[in-house]
Amino acid sequence: MNLPNKLTIFRVILIVPFIILLLGGQAGWFGENTFVTDMIALAIFIIASLTDLIDGKIARKYNLITDFGKFMDPLADKLLVCSAMIALIEMNRIPSWVVIIIIAREFIISGFRLIASDNGVVIAASYWGKFKTTFQMVMICLMIANFPQLQILTNIIMWIALILTVVSLIDYLVKNKDVMKNTK
Repeated sequence: MNLPNKLTIFRVILIVPFIILLLGGQAGWFGENTFVTDMIALAIFIIASLTDLIDGKIARKYNLITDFGKFMDPLADKLLVCSAMIALIEMNRIPSWVVIIIIAREFIISGFRLIASDNGVVIAASYWGKFKTTFQMVMICLMIANFPQLQILTNIIMWIALILTVVSLIDYLVKNKDVMKNTK
């Protein structure tokens, strides 16, 4: 269990207090002031997001890449982002159809990677996928913060994240179309 893998596990663990604070604040579990719980939840989300950046850099720099990390790191990212977006639906801060498109893309890519893996092909993350993830995380941060003055910016970022979600899906499928042709 190396440091990058510990950071990945830490990211998964952080989802629990993040969701409790975010939804518990809305439910009134911590009093009337949801601003405080939203800001603490936002801080936890940012810390969790940064562990994704840090664990990958450490793993690559010190050659600490493991099978566990290859499997768990993207799963931890999906759990964090999907948990946040589903909570934001409940808080009426993001339309459900946007989240459905984003989660559908994740299922499609995960299935595609599974098929590729069965055929001995590893599909690396693309720049489009990395841009998508960055914009999704910024979008989530803005939606958690929920500052009325930033609503137009939040909507623009949401649309960019949505477009990048679709573009990255198309990019993966086009670049790796031979994977489907060579299935067992």
